[in-house]
Amino acid sequence: MQENPSLRRWQLPEFGRAHLAQADAPLPAPGTNQILVKVGAVSLNYRDLLMIRDGMGMVIGMPFVPGSDMAGTVEAVGPGVTRFSAGDRVVSTFWGGWIDSHWPDGATPLGGPGAGMLASHVLLDAGWAVAAPETLSLAEASTLPCAGLTAWFALVETGALRAGETVLIHGTGGVALFGLQIARLHGARAIVVTGGDDRKRAQAHALGAEHVLARDGDWPAEVRRLTQGRGADHVLELASGPNLDRSLQAVKQGGRVSIIGMLGGETLSASFYAMVLGRVTVQGIGVGHRRALEDLVRAVDANALKPVIAASYGFDALPDALDHLERGAFGKIVVTL
Repeated sequence: MQENPSLRRWQLPEFGRAHLAQADAPLPAPGTNQILVKVGAVSLNYRDLLMIRDGMGMVIGMPFVPGSDMAGTVEAVGPGVTRFSAGDRVVSTFWGGWIDSHWPDGATPLGGPGAGMLASHVLLDAGWAVAAPETLSLAEASTLPCAGLTAWFALVETGALRAGETVLIHGTGGVALFGLQIARLHGARAIVVTGGDDRKRAQAHALGAEHVLARDGDWPAEVRRLTQGRGADHVLELASGPNLDRSLQAVKQGGRVSIIGMLGGETLSASFYAMVLGRVTVQGIGVGHRRALEDLVRAVDANALKPVIAASYGFDALPDALDHLERGAFGKIVVTL
């Protein structure tokens, strides 16, 4: 007698890294407008650490499967699916249900409270996936849904990035390095601020950063000097907290600061005068919609953009991958299956 097919996944019966464990679950059949995807890779985000820790204050059904960013191959399609066929390579969207334009009611982030991707197979609404870039491996493609799209949405979709502009980028993590690559792709100059060592500074230069500045120095004044007093046109603010005030000192009058990260805490501190007299646009970036992800995929294929992967770990080594993510990395941490 043949056993029922099953999938393997990482799950939490309750919050906390100590409770993270592998488990088997029945392999589902795709229903109407759904696709069953064999997962090839999942890239990790800082958000995953927070979701595993405490769910970020959200109501999460248990057992909870973490992970939002997946690339894989369609194994089966349900009735009504026309976007994909079995054998197609796809990547997940971060926001299930956000297709274009304004954020709709009911849009659900994957990896909590929506379905998690750290499994051998996942069931998705066909509208919650896009075709993977033809020029990338599944491991590389898995880095696009959150980190890649966040940088793209800040600089291109909402920022209308132009050649000759200056982009100030904080850090050398996944979003930061995508911001650096996207800036260079559009003919903009990139200035990176990092607390990293000489090796990370050299890596940022090699990736196209025109200048790499030390976080413990007077980098706002240095940005002003490097731009002949004008300031940066765009800032990718990944630190938050009091760092925002310093970013406002480095941005040009009428420039744009995109709030993305929260490494410095959940609150922001900034000068009223710097923001108002500088006529600065401060925008929050919550990743982006499916149409922008499709735009990014086309740009990746047209320009042979290669995501920076710091390290890849096997599925069984997820705890080691999370440890690496928590320590910090130059680029993305990927779990492969």
